[in-house]
Amino acid sequence: MSIFKGGMEVPDPGMKPLPEEEEAVLEKLARKTVEKRMTVPAIMFLESVKPLNYIGSQAMVFFEPIVQTIFNFKDYNTLRLALEKRETLEILIRKIEVYDATAYDREKRIKTFMKQEKKKWKWYQRWLGLFCPRVQIPPEILNPPETDSNGENKKDRR
Repeated sequence: MSIFKGGMEVPDPGMKPLPEEEEAVLEKLARKTVEKRMTVPAIMFLESVKPLNYIGSQAMVFFEPIVQTIFNFKDYNTLRLALEKRETLEILIRKIEVYDATAYDREKRIKTFMKQEKKKWKWYQRWLGLFCPRVQIPPEILNPPETDSNGENKKDRR
């Protein structure tokens, strides 16, 4: 028996660490963090408060009446329950890092495409920015083909 909530036992590797609804809330939170370009501050904050995640979840219980009167969050209680577990913040940090890497790769592909596209423009379009043509970014640049762990395209194997 442990004095800490949740104990310090090693989790079973076959068991899923979080239920599906908590996993969905963490996915949503990670996507919003990357969408708002707050990856680095979020990771720094989460790493610094990692030892206090249970206390943070209890603070969420304290502020719940105030938050629920102003906002109507259906995911608030689910997030609070998820934060009671020690491994939740590490899972959230990993999800943020994965989404950030995906967004970084997408931006890099778009920049290289735009660089190639600007080479076709006239000098006054490139340097002065006058009468720039509209550029339609192809869907294969925005959404690359899915690859498996070997780096092969999944569509090529079919």
